[in-house]
Amino acid sequence: MNDETGVDALLRDRVAVVTGGGGGIGAATARLFARHGAHVVIVDIDGGLAARTVDDIAASDASAVAVVTDVRDAAAVDELARSVLDRYGRVDVLVNNVGHWLRHPGNFVDTDPRFWDELYRINLQHVFLVTRAFLPAMVARRAGAVVNVSSIEGLRGYPEDPVYAAFKAAVIQFTRSLAVQVGSHGVRVNAIAPDVTESLQVPYSQWLSADERAQWPHWVPVGRMGVPEDQARVILFLASELSGFVTGHTVPTDGGTGAAGGWFRSSRRPDREWTNRPIAP
Repeated sequence: MNDETGVDALLRDRVAVVTGGGGGIGAATARLFARHGAHVVIVDIDGGLAARTVDDIAASDASAVAVVTDVRDAAAVDELARSVLDRYGRVDVLVNNVGHWLRHPGNFVDTDPRFWDELYRINLQHVFLVTRAFLPAMVARRAGAVVNVSSIEGLRGYPEDPVYAAFKAAVIQFTRSLAVQVGSHGVRVNAIAPDVTESLQVPYSQWLSADERAQWPHWVPVGRMGVPEDQARVILFLASELSGFVTGHTVPTDGGTGAAGGWFRSSRRPDREWTNRPIAP
């Protein structure tokens, strides 16, 4: 099976589980995996989104199924793993894509510990739960690739929400440490750290004015906003044998923003003290 570029399929007959696969980066990853020959399990809490992505994949005569699951629920995750392993007998690739900044919390001292728990469950705990559920099958077969989706905010200071940043940084350290632990069992663990990418949670096309959008070439070194497919291609690399000698690393998929700078105090946005948008601070 070849993808649309004519190159050899990189995930031929692999079983790949993608959490949050109904939309955004997850959906782009699921579609790309399917084009490269994978049997894709799209896990999402939104059954409608997941079904639409499955329909997109099926229209190309590729293989995908949707499983509605709340990956914050340990029992639901265990049932997910049982159903996938019962159906396919194995899992070759796991993409822990679910994550959300939820809402602008204001200053740290004004946040409620219950909000920290929400951030923890959706950005870090689910990575633990889903990985624990599927990792034993990978170890047993001495083969597998785990790709976690962190954030550029896990690699730099994020004054808008230090708690979110802490959990995203924890994903990076979990990736690094687990990779060392399971490397001798044939399992690789890597991550990406996106920035400035259009997604369901971060719809830049809706947030920015025309004047702001015109500033992208001045602000992002690659000269444009990211799209989900940009992230999906790097995830495919980390999931495939192209990266067979790479483990424990986090790739900043940020268009160069991490290299160029970060957050700035804003004098033009009275509602927010900090900005990373493509406008003069």
